[in-house]
Amino acid sequence: MTRKNIWWTALLGLSLLGCESVLDPMPNGHYTDENLSNYPSKLRGFVDKAYSLANTTTYNTSEYIYLDCATDDGVMSSPTTALRKFAQGTINPSEDPFDTYWERDYQGIYYCNRFLKDDEGLNTQYMLAHDVDSLLRHNYQGDAYALRAWFEFDLLRKFGGVDEKGNLVGTPIIKEYFDQSEASADDWERAPFDDCVRQILSDCEEALKFLPIANRDWLAVSTQVQGACRWQKFDRQSVTALKALVYLMWASDAFNPGKDRTRWENAAKYAYEAMQFKLTEDGAHGFKPLESYDLLDPNNKDALWISRNSGKTATMETAQYPNGFRGSATYTPTQNLVDAFPMANGYPITDSRSGYDPANPYVGRDPRFYATIFYHGANVCRNGVASDVMYTFDMAGQDMAGLQACGLTNYFLKKHLYMGWNASDQSVQTMPRTVVYLGWRDVVLAFAEAANQAYGPTDASLGISAKEALSYIRNRKTYDGKPGLGTSSDPYLDECAANQDAFDALVRNERRIELCFEGKRLLDLIRWGIPLSERNTPVYKADISVADDGTVTYGKSILYTLNLRSRFLPIPFTDMQRASGLVQNEGWSSWARQ
Repeated sequence: MTRKNIWWTALLGLSLLGCESVLDPMPNGHYTDENLSNYPSKLRGFVDKAYSLANTTTYNTSEYIYLDCATDDGVMSSPTTALRKFAQGTINPSEDPFDTYWERDYQGIYYCNRFLKDDEGLNTQYMLAHDVDSLLRHNYQGDAYALRAWFEFDLLRKFGGVDEKGNLVGTPIIKEYFDQSEASADDWERAPFDDCVRQILSDCEEALKFLPIANRDWLAVSTQVQGACRWQKFDRQSVTALKALVYLMWASDAFNPGKDRTRWENAAKYAYEAMQFKLTEDGAHGFKPLESYDLLDPNNKDALWISRNSGKTATMETAQYPNGFRGSATYTPTQNLVDAFPMANGYPITDSRSGYDPANPYVGRDPRFYATIFYHGANVCRNGVASDVMYTFDMAGQDMAGLQACGLTNYFLKKHLYMGWNASDQSVQTMPRTVVYLGWRDVVLAFAEAANQAYGPTDASLGISAKEALSYIRNRKTYDGKPGLGTSSDPYLDECAANQDAFDALVRNERRIELCFEGKRLLDLIRWGIPLSERNTPVYKADISVADDGTVTYGKSILYTLNLRSRFLPIPFTDMQRASGLVQNEGWSSWARQ
């Protein structure tokens, strides 16, 4: 059985993931689908399995960092990688880099449905102590609904779109557990997009009935089954944040043809609720919204829902550094992204008030630029100590674009790196990794965007204005501890806040630079409905030369031009062939049912 069959076997209960293989892993065969409540560890294992499917412990995947290389923010160095081919319009169905997430999400839904079937998971006893057992039952029931909502959301944001007839379509809605006798691939169809959203929101509401308010010890009834022991699982705050992101997607131009303002209002409402919890409850226990944050920390105070940690690894370092510092430069940032970072006074580099000097392009930039990008002449300083320089980038020499394992853009990604790593050390230090699925920056940026659309930039009727929310992002210290943009004043923010459209453009750029290489930009471009004529733009690299007297000259040139086939991602080709009821997204007619 091929990998591409997995999601159907998960849904349909066939041999690979069917009842016998899932429920009968032990040779004695004592438990079946009918008596599973007698084996509670096996039953709740469905939820644990769903969490394991959702869990990605590093940003170094095609779901996060690589995904930005399907936009004008990043470039995969190898021309044969799937994301590079996707970006340049040469990908074929057998190379689809997204089908694995379609399969993964439906597998997760399968396990959630099995746990939720007839409320069997809720009505099974897991612990002897009645009170603690009741809490645990509710935890698992809430987890199952929240996880199903998450998988449904992930499917919709990745695969929702418009078919060749112009219909707004989502993904197949699977709410029930099916066995072999009930299964037929021809039964599955893509539901209307709005129906998919309502299903996600319904599951979120069910999850809120059962989950603890937050996975914090100071709020736990019993720390045996609640509180910090559930740190990497859903709670009411993370579900509220998920609702905010669902409404944000639903309100955006690509999926809101009727311009329904209430969707923006709801996105702002739920984002604000999640923000308030962080500011009040978490604020009373160490969270400070303007202080630095650590992307590598498994106990990241920004988190509303976070992955388990990966264990100590150097995969990010070896992927991001060039050959000269023992790396492979698998992917690199573009000049396009570099140009999106404003100057330290907050003005874009295209504004005459910014003070930008093309002859000295890396001087006086937004502090986040220095925390995110390695450029010509930048130093790798051990643990951020300026006097302890481990490496200096030379984009006109050993790190020049095009050389072996040096990338293609004359920039390197600093974000996500542990600055204590050096492959030449006698004792090489590494750091565990983690992914923040839902966090402070997500809800603040969602609120800023949604509140602006619903009420305008300065209306504070919800308790805070969109402008005030965005100042949390621009004023905050970088994750390497440097002061933010608007520490004393932010005149460009003030200027943009006088105009709704200008403020929206600012929010979009803030999302771009703040969340870069976290897998958000492509999905943002999709939901914003940016036409292909604007997305299929040249991707630029820096051109750097050094004269004999040491004078450095900077320029830029086109590396390639994006050639995306569609505004949307394709439904996996193999499943299009298997299920006659599925329709393909526009622009992918060659991937439709043959």
